[in-house]
Amino acid sequence: MIWKLSLTGIKNRFKDYTVLFSGLVVASMIFYMFLTIAINPAFIKNDIQTSTSYVQFTFGFGIVLLVIISMIYLVYANSFLLSMRKHDYGMYMMLGAKSSKIGLLIFLETLITGILATSAGIILGFGLTTVVAKLLIDKLGLTVTHFSPILPNAVLWTLIFFTLMFLFGALKNARKLVRTPVISLLKDEQKPAEMSHKTGLRSVEAIAGLVLLAIGYYTLGLPAAMILIIIPVALVTIVAGSYFTFNSFFSALIGFLLKRKDFSYRGIRVFTLGQLKFRIHDYTKILTIISLLFALALGAITVGLNFSTLKDQATASTYYDTTIVSSSSAVQEAKRQLHIKHEQTYHYKENKKYLYFKRAEFSANPVKNNEFYVKNDTPAYKTINLKIADLAKQGTTANNALNSMLPAKHHKPIRLVSQQKWASLKGDKQFVTLLTVKNFQQDYPILLKIEKQQLEESKNYANVYQSSKAGAYQLVMNFSSGFEFMGFFLGFAFLTMLASTLMFKILTGAASDKIRYQMLFEMGTRMSVLRNSIKNEIGILFILPGILGVIDVLFGLQMFRVFLPAPYHNLWIPFTIFIILYLLYYLITVKLYEKIVLKSDSVLNKGE
Repeated sequence: MIWKLSLTGIKNRFKDYTVLFSGLVVASMIFYMFLTIAINPAFIKNDIQTSTSYVQFTFGFGIVLLVIISMIYLVYANSFLLSMRKHDYGMYMMLGAKSSKIGLLIFLETLITGILATSAGIILGFGLTTVVAKLLIDKLGLTVTHFSPILPNAVLWTLIFFTLMFLFGALKNARKLVRTPVISLLKDEQKPAEMSHKTGLRSVEAIAGLVLLAIGYYTLGLPAAMILIIIPVALVTIVAGSYFTFNSFFSALIGFLLKRKDFSYRGIRVFTLGQLKFRIHDYTKILTIISLLFALALGAITVGLNFSTLKDQATASTYYDTTIVSSSSAVQEAKRQLHIKHEQTYHYKENKKYLYFKRAEFSANPVKNNEFYVKNDTPAYKTINLKIADLAKQGTTANNALNSMLPAKHHKPIRLVSQQKWASLKGDKQFVTLLTVKNFQQDYPILLKIEKQQLEESKNYANVYQSSKAGAYQLVMNFSSGFEFMGFFLGFAFLTMLASTLMFKILTGAASDKIRYQMLFEMGTRMSVLRNSIKNEIGILFILPGILGVIDVLFGLQMFRVFLPAPYHNLWIPFTIFIILYLLYYLITVKLYEKIVLKSDSVLNKGE
């Protein structure tokens, strides 16, 4: 009987459950998508070439954030589920049903909905992960070769996490329902809202919120050397400032608009503003959390995508595009395929004690090097000519740079001699050729082929490969591609689940608003006016945390100037994703809210 009632309840409220079900499917799908990255050993090992402990920390931090967001999301999803059925459960109790049986009913409905949604989310996650991965790899030009969209461990952990969360949610809903009096279940939407009237305290909080945010944003712009001060100060001030801003400043702003009769008395603005004033206080915590985590979401996408700028930094850090030290036919053949812009060759002889170079060759073509410096906390490079006199001085920048272009077997002092002296010396004749090409991106595959061919010919060329532009570019490309990929997935997960959380929070309180809109309609308010009021009210609840989150990101990106040469590069990509996703959830929330609060016999019969 309980099973039949639970299935009947789901069937009777199929449209409402479709919203809940779809949201839960998206949550489990996104959770699975991120886990396919976070616990994919082949992907981490081969596509993100960096310290294992660093990778584990990064992904571990991402998983913790994702778990927290998922838990917040599921709390509000369960609240929405309970709010949909409170009146029905109250009616069952009025008809004589035992509270224990009703508790079991809500337990089963919650658990069944959760398990079905999780299973559907995982299945859809296979396809979506494949599609999104392909789009990212193709459109962004990423080098990701070991990513598998179907990962058994990710399936298992997604099932375990969501099953446990729904189990706890079902127990909580059942316990709350059993302990709630029948009259409260039937008249829950008529419960009055509570508001604080301490105007002085609210004014202090409003000012404190703005001041704390200003301090936090100023701290984020301090030099990177003060990172141990920046992070804790910014964290405390921005979190507290966001809370006070939502709790007091926006309330004060709404109160100010309410007092402006020329503004508030137009249409039913006074009603809309009154609704918002109550909402802001009720939503303070969730709006604060959402604004902060949206900042993390946008930051994850922005920083992830900006790892691509490290490729530009890798090319800018080395002046010469390749170093040729082999005269093999394979290397020379590959060299002929290059679009050479400039070529300079230095000859030397080696004996038991020294390496002898022709001084005249360096005078004719000085060795160039790109020197690193920091300008306004931003990494930059300038091209300089290495001093010829320093080339032979061990320990100098010029000497180290020249040695890095020579095979590793050469650990001998360098001597610069005249042409006549060089011709009279005995020793093995060798050379080093330095090349720059017209377009590094275009010739990169050939340059890398040359470097690898030289490495295959002799392990003594290992240091030449490691210090080459092509080798560094390949390493950075693998590293940055993996983190671009992760940043986009993590940010997408945050944005989707947080928007869903706000949607369910708003819809949870829709039942209590139904009677207010019904009264306005019966007083003669047109349906179009009611719909506009709903759009404005929900729009503000979406816009406020979005604006604050965007501001947090714009200031927060300053912290990444040290290792990202252009942290604001391609900022339009994450912001476009943010706007589209937010707009989509806003429109869905408006439509669902309208169906709940404007759905009544009188409204349907008398509607326009």
